[in-house]
Amino acid sequence: MKARKITEDIFHLGAIDWDRRMFDALIPLPHGTSYNAYLIKGSNKTALIDTVEPSMKDDLLFQLNSVKTLDYIIVHHAEQDHAGALPYILSKYPEASVLTTSQGKDLVINHVGIDPDKIRVVADGEKLDLGNKTLECIYTPWIHWPETMCTYSHEDKILFSCELFGSHLATTDLYAYDQNKVYEAAKRYYAEIVMPFRKTTAGNIEKLAKYDIALIAPGHGPIYDQPSFIISAYTQWLSDKPKNQVLIPYVSMHGSTEKMAKYLVSALAERYVGVQPFDLAVTDIGQLAMSLVDAATLVIGTPAFHLGPHPIAFFATHLANILRPKVVCVSIIGSYGWGSSIVETMTGLIPDLNVEVIPPVLCKGEPKEKCFQALDILADTILSKHKQYGLF
Repeated sequence: MKARKITEDIFHLGAIDWDRRMFDALIPLPHGTSYNAYLIKGSNKTALIDTVEPSMKDDLLFQLNSVKTLDYIIVHHAEQDHAGALPYILSKYPEASVLTTSQGKDLVINHVGIDPDKIRVVADGEKLDLGNKTLECIYTPWIHWPETMCTYSHEDKILFSCELFGSHLATTDLYAYDQNKVYEAAKRYYAEIVMPFRKTTAGNIEKLAKYDIALIAPGHGPIYDQPSFIISAYTQWLSDKPKNQVLIPYVSMHGSTEKMAKYLVSALAERYVGVQPFDLAVTDIGQLAMSLVDAATLVIGTPAFHLGPHPIAFFATHLANILRPKVVCVSIIGSYGWGSSIVETMTGLIPDLNVEVIPPVLCKGEPKEKCFQALDILADTILSKHKQYGLF
């Protein structure tokens, strides 16, 4: 696509990746994604904010055809989907200086292969005078990586937010016109990319509160012409208080664990506790991550697999530990044949979750009446815990 005008002398560049379906060889992308770059033409100097995935460098180079000189290339984040095309841009504009944070310099050198002499570290709050445009560099570490930052255009009141407020969404919409669609994509993005750094992200958003923001231009997805829409969503997602919701990700080899999961779903619903089951054999892991954003309780269902948990359940539990959601309770359900170390192994997988472990329910073979009674007790316990945490 051609460069698109945002305001006077500020342009949206980059590439739309319609067909990409996986990110980091892990995250499903049902709606593709985009790699956003932005060009700011001042009366004296010109700056490019971020680049694109290396495989889509030609799109960005085409958009820069009419740009004769480039003074600054601002690198918000050193990962390849934002900085990967940097060597090609520097080849076209050898006079340009690469600007990044103090932690970003080392990452840009090692991840993208840039000559250290081409890089200048900018200070937190440092302002760049482009003539009639003033850009302020704002350190926002640990939104995703330690070096992440944002840039604010004072005259145009635009926050270039990179990883913050992004959405994996391939669309020709320059702005977030379809808020329902963007909300889902942004929540998926938050769950998978930002949620592990919930505390630092909340602090960074507080830091940005003093700026008068008319537009938010992220590194992925459409621009927000109504910033309050995405800021309000983040305020809710970042809140320490979960909702009255239970997640039951499970895997079942011969149907026993599935019967237990479905019975627990029904028991919780009868008690007016919101519940969402996920059959891990067929689940989009991104949907599971999105549901983790709000859930208060996580109940993992797994059969014994050579005494330990099933590998898929192992993976899902490890992923939950990495994502660090605000769940307050965890339990385990499942079946086994002759013996099991499920509980010991699974609870050892969540050292980074500050949760209360509710006594598990395991049954030998097919679940029978005694097992279902235990599941009712588990449902009662979850209900009691949710009331205790003020979720009703």
